[in-house]
Amino acid sequence: MSGSDQDDFTKIDEPVVLFNQWLAEATTSEPNDPNGMALATVDAEGLPNVRMVLLKDVDVRGFVFYTNFESQKGIELLGQGKAALLFHWKSLRRQVRVRGPVEQVTEAEADAYFASRARASRIGAWASQQSRPLESRFALEKSVALYAAKYAIGEVPRPAYWSGFRVLPTSIEFWKDGAFRLHDRVQFRREQPEGPWTAKDRLYP
Repeated sequence: MSGSDQDDFTKIDEPVVLFNQWLAEATTSEPNDPNGMALATVDAEGLPNVRMVLLKDVDVRGFVFYTNFESQKGIELLGQGKAALLFHWKSLRRQVRVRGPVEQVTEAEADAYFASRARASRIGAWASQQSRPLESRFALEKSVALYAAKYAIGEVPRPAYWSGFRVLPTSIEFWKDGAFRLHDRVQFRREQPEGPWTAKDRLYP
């Protein structure tokens, strides 16, 4: 492969390999949260919601993040079972779009990640009734203090309602900025999340 081919991301045939290359480059160039991603869901009426979350793991199975299952996004993901992701690395002028169904991570995966979080973040997972109305900032601080006292000694267990989702991609699109808005776009598609990638298309900008 020539040097120019090596620089041409459109030549790569494995989307997860390409994603990991781009994520590694973003880690060195993005000033904040290179693993930040927009997560889009829909409610029972089909009305979309979008918010920023953090990618915590990615492999050939999919893209993993963690949340409170009783939050708005948790309820929508459990109810509709589908999601879309968008990574935007402004410093690199690149985007990656991911779409597909979701599955819950295993209990072991959730336990391991929860245990890796800072103790204050684990307390916060207990104290925050995420997405629900909050009477005041003081009410939140009081809840944090109560759980900090409850778990003052020993490990902070993972709440049953706190776990993770894995987005199982059936479509991954890579976008790179080009001069005069003649961007490079490549989309990978497959019929089933566990199946092989069956289509790779360059798209008009």
